[in-house]
Amino acid sequence: MEDSTAVTGGTASRAGGGTRRVFVDKQSPQAYRALVKTAGAVALEAAEAGLDRTLIELVNLRVSQLNGCAYCLKTHTEAALRGGESPMRLALLPAWRDTEVFTARERAALALAEAVTDPSDARAREEAYTGAAEVFTDAELSAVIWVGTTINAFNRVSIMSGHPVRNA
Repeated sequence: MEDSTAVTGGTASRAGGGTRRVFVDKQSPQAYRALVKTAGAVALEAAEAGLDRTLIELVNLRVSQLNGCAYCLKTHTEAALRGGESPMRLALLPAWRDTEVFTARERAALALAEAVTDPSDARAREEAYTGAAEVFTDAELSAVIWVGTTINAFNRVSIMSGHPVRNA
């Protein structure tokens, strides 16, 4: 069923009696601009650390999958495909542990991204960090953590705002 969300100012109202949502990015533009600025700084850190765009988009996608953020999944799937990522690897991403299509560095980044998204399991968090520290420099490790942290924030903004996802 197609989304029939009407956006007015910083709010969205849904036809059919759904809950009215405040688009928090529009309602609080200064806070959202700060988040966007942070994302820019994180992208610069990741580039300076030498992380390739494919790895960054895999982290963005995996975190967005875990959080169930449809808006960010659409956005980062499109970015990954534009960057040359294969549709098959994207389809296998939810089962990355059960396949050999991801490199050791990608696997370490995905495990770390999952730990950033749900840090409540101390053992899993420690294993992910230790594994990532074996394949990444300190700068790369920090950048992966920041990428995961930042996409988690964007996921929450989009999910709580109810950002609509429309057909292309």
